[in-house]
Amino acid sequence: MNKKIDNMKHILVQNAVPIVFLVVSAFAIPISQFSGSYLIQEMLIRLSRNSFLVLSLLIPIMAGMGLNFGMVLGAMAGQIGLIFINDWNVVGVPGMLLAAIISTPLAIFLGWLCGVVLNKAKGREMVTSFILGFFMNGVYQLIVLYGFGSVVPITNPKMVLSRGYGIRNVTNLEGIRKCLDSLLPFSIQGIDIPLATFIVIALFCTFVVWFRRTKLGQDMRAVGQDMDVARAAGIPVERTRLISIVISTVLACYGQIIFLQNIGTMNTYNSHEQAGMFAIAALLVGGASVSKASIFNVFLGVVLFHLMFVVSPMAGKYLIGQAQLGEYFRVFVSYGIISLALVLHAWRRQKEKDRSRRGLRGTVAE
Repeated sequence: MNKKIDNMKHILVQNAVPIVFLVVSAFAIPISQFSGSYLIQEMLIRLSRNSFLVLSLLIPIMAGMGLNFGMVLGAMAGQIGLIFINDWNVVGVPGMLLAAIISTPLAIFLGWLCGVVLNKAKGREMVTSFILGFFMNGVYQLIVLYGFGSVVPITNPKMVLSRGYGIRNVTNLEGIRKCLDSLLPFSIQGIDIPLATFIVIALFCTFVVWFRRTKLGQDMRAVGQDMDVARAAGIPVERTRLISIVISTVLACYGQIIFLQNIGTMNTYNSHEQAGMFAIAALLVGGASVSKASIFNVFLGVVLFHLMFVVSPMAGKYLIGQAQLGEYFRVFVSYGIISLALVLHAWRRQKEKDRSRRGLRGTVAE
C-alpha cells in the first residue's frame, strides 16, 4: 500500500505543471464560452505555428545543456533573412526558402559563437545563454536600426525609417503570409488544417527520432548523462556540445521563419524575444524538465500553454468584467511557469534522491 502511495506521489510530482494547466483550463474553458470548433481551429493554428520552434529545444536538452535560451540567436538570423526577401520582393514558398538559405550561414555562426561561450560556462548554460541572448539582441538592433539602409542597401522605401536608414518597427510579410499553411489546402467540417506545415513538422519529428539513434545522438546522450564518463570513453565533449547548440540555433532559425509566415507581420525588434520565451514555457508546460524532454512534451505543452492564452482573456472578461486581466495573466504565465518549472525541477531531483535512498534502505533490510 505504501509503495502504491509512493508511486502515485511520484507521478504527481513528475507531472505537476501539466496537471495544474489541465485543471485551470478545465475551469476556464466553460467560462470563456468559446465553441469547441473555434478552440480546435485555434489549437491547430498554434500547433502549426509554434511546434517547430519548440522542437528545436530538444537536442540541447539531450546533450545536457538545459533549456537553450540562446535559441533567440537563431530567431534573429531568420528575421534578417526575412528582411532581405521582403526588400527583394520574393514571395510565396520560394521566398521562405530563400530566407532560410540566406539566414542559415548566419545561424550557424551565431550557434557556433553561443556554443563556444557555453563550453566556457559548464553547469551554468541556461543563465549564460539567457544573458548572451540579451547581448546579441543589442547587436541585432544596432545592425537593423543603423546598418540597414546605410551600410547594407535597402531598395524598398516602405521598409526604411523616414531618416533614410534603419528598418521600421513593423515589417509587412504579406508576400509570404500563410504560404506554407495554404500550400496543401485541407479542411474537415469547416476546420482548416495547415497540412503542409504539419508535414514539415512530422519530418522534423522523424529527424529527431532518427538523430537520437545516430552515433552523434548517442554521444550527446552520453555527454548529457555524465561529461566525465563520456570524456573517459573517448567522446569529444566540447565538440559534441557545440554541435548540439549549432543544430538547435539553425532549427530555431527555420522555426522562426515558419512562425512569422503564419503571422504575416514581423515586429522587427521584438519578435525573436517572444518566440524564445514562449517556446521554452510551452515545453515546460508539457511536462519537460531541464534534463529530460520528448516530442510528446512538445505537443502537449503547445496545446496546454496556448489553450490558456486563448481562453484567459474572455474568461477574465466574463468572470470579473475585465478582459485586460487575461492579457496580464498571459505575461504572468509565460514568465511564472519558467520559474515554477525550474523550482519543481530542483524539487523533483531532491525527491528522486530521497526515493533512491529509501529503495536502497529497503534492499539492505531485505
